[in-house]
Amino acid sequence: MTQAKLSAVASATTVDVLIVGGGSSGSALAARLSEDSSCQVMVLEAGGKNADKLTHIPLLSIALASVFKLRNWAYETVPQLGFRGRRGYQPRGKGLGGSSAVNAMVYTRGNPADYDRWEAMGNPGWGWKSLAPLFKASETNHCVGETNLRGVHGPLQVSYLPSPSSMNEAFHEACALQGIPRNPDYNGAQQFGVGSSQTTTLHGERFSASRAYLEPNLHRPNLRIETGCLVHRVLFEGKRAVGVEFEQAGMRRIVRARREVVLCAGAFGSPAVLLRSGVGPKAELDRHGIPMVHELPGVGENLQDHLSTVLIYYSDRKDAAVGFSLRGFWDNGVDVIRWFFSRKGRVTSNVSESQAFFHTEGRNEHPNIQLAMCIGMVDDHLRKPHWGHGYTLHVTLMHPESRGTVRLASIDPKADPEIDFRYLDKPADMARLKTALRKGYEIMESAPFDAYRDRLLYPLDPSSDASLESFIRDNSDTEYHPVGTCKMGPASDPMAVVDASLRVHGLEGLRVVDASIMPTISTGNTNAICVVIGERAAQIMKAKAECGHREELAA
Repeated sequence: MTQAKLSAVASATTVDVLIVGGGSSGSALAARLSEDSSCQVMVLEAGGKNADKLTHIPLLSIALASVFKLRNWAYETVPQLGFRGRRGYQPRGKGLGGSSAVNAMVYTRGNPADYDRWEAMGNPGWGWKSLAPLFKASETNHCVGETNLRGVHGPLQVSYLPSPSSMNEAFHEACALQGIPRNPDYNGAQQFGVGSSQTTTLHGERFSASRAYLEPNLHRPNLRIETGCLVHRVLFEGKRAVGVEFEQAGMRRIVRARREVVLCAGAFGSPAVLLRSGVGPKAELDRHGIPMVHELPGVGENLQDHLSTVLIYYSDRKDAAVGFSLRGFWDNGVDVIRWFFSRKGRVTSNVSESQAFFHTEGRNEHPNIQLAMCIGMVDDHLRKPHWGHGYTLHVTLMHPESRGTVRLASIDPKADPEIDFRYLDKPADMARLKTALRKGYEIMESAPFDAYRDRLLYPLDPSSDASLESFIRDNSDTEYHPVGTCKMGPASDPMAVVDASLRVHGLEGLRVVDASIMPTISTGNTNAICVVIGERAAQIMKAKAECGHREELAA
């Protein structure tokens, strides 16, 4: 339904802080801001509540999102030259918790050097010294207990899997034989090494950001959450954001904000809302006939992602690998029933059960490759099923040099954005992935996997550069971590969209708080830092009185 066909505007509501998007950053921000009972906070979420049991069963929730697009925006990229014209897939969480309600639940903080780089780029308060306490405060970590870096009193539950596959031990041993040592805590003092996945789960259940931050605080009279709200645009009076216009249940509605509007709609959603609101590159606004409110060339630029190549193996070990077989269907059905009574069994798996980090040139203090050991045949994001059982190694580039864009395909807010990552645009990305793929192949072909390995689904000759390059172009896609499209940086950076306080440059009363503000992508899964971006934004906004009423500087 287009805006023109909507019913009349419902009577406007006014709150202090209006948050667009109830994903990981938005959940954390809303919970922390609403700790101040004098601050009226409203969250507008396009999806649903995501509070049912299907969301809580780890393996089942992943499969439903991937195969049946449940709670999933299920975007696609434009044809990628680096993939020989193939389109990439971009699943994103839809509903409270955002992608933390559908992802593989791997908890990875990133590397301290990631955030020190952000600070060096002109973003005071975003270095590791500032963020480390927030990582600690945000988690209750059941993996290694309390340390100087790890917390045990935060909202987000972090645990090891209760029923891991025996293949994890084989993977750890194989990595150690190839020079990647066992690491008891890749979120601790050193990231380099291999270890069992730390996951956002508790007692065999998914623990999304919404479950951690929003659900425990629904009793607060100053916190209001509205679902099924598709935001059309931010409303401005001059250069000041004063509210948003959105659609809910077929009716056009308006909510006004006395103090601030905060976009937490993600690396695709936040730039799209800004563009529909008349904020962005002039050429893009003119292309769609959108009246300009404020020109910001960086909106939708600087798009980055972790590019992943997959090695998929068949295996006869039905006890250790999930798959499609008569026994598999039976075991999975039994395990679903078992889950309701014991919260154990195969369906408690996050699929990606072990993680390893290393650097292709040996600079292992800041790894540039992540290996993820998955206990199923993850072909095209589980969308290409194969009869039988198997396992997959994700070989993932952490610091791509290629940059892409997010544009509007249409001014209709229901239209998917135009996503172009320009994967493999820079030759260095291909060179590093080839080195990493050779390493991954050596690990998977080593002796510890002899008891599990049958054959590769797609053959590879690791001795041939041409074979490696062809394999990468045909078997690579996202690792589900789009960031960077509302880049944080000083006003002197022409591509910066927000400052270090996450205020949109040149406008008042408007911030962006989500993965889009990352100037460069972090080392590892991005959900943990998205939570901390929400925590940091709340810290900044609460640094002055009245819930961010004044224009404060970054702490």
